[in-house]
Amino acid sequence: MQFSSPSLGNISAERVFKDINNFISQAPWDKYKIIVGTDSMTKHETVFVSAIVIHRQGRGARYYYRKESRRHINSLRQRIFYETALSLEISIHLKEFLATSSLLERVKLEVHVDIGNNGQTRDLIREIVGMVTGSGLVAKIKPDSFGATKVADRHTK
Repeated sequence: MQFSSPSLGNISAERVFKDINNFISQAPWDKYKIIVGTDSMTKHETVFVSAIVIHRQGRGARYYYRKESRRHINSLRQRIFYETALSLEISIHLKEFLATSSLLERVKLEVHVDIGNNGQTRDLIREIVGMVTGSGLVAKIKPDSFGATKVADRHTK
């Protein structure tokens, strides 16, 4: 998996994990949250952007993202499920990394999904949240899902 970082440019997933570890080791006494969210945009094709945000609570954050294009997907339901699957794939890799680096107990891991109680996605909440929590992760929906609705969304254009 290749990612991009506003400060580091194009980097591998392994380098992302090392950078997260370094970020945490700079202030190990602080509280941390790692957020994974995916958003998409459809024009001629569908562009999916997945973001990883490492948030030092109350003291800043940094993020990494990866972008991929797929054939045009018209179905909102299909896009939301694919967005969630991409976020879960990254989250599982992150969870493995956190477990091997002894950070799993110290860092809260959340999956932010681009669904909410208003609009067309409200009928998907139970299924999508169940998909995430069934994977052993915490799901956040709008308006609390900024990893998807703000960070990932910024790079879909």
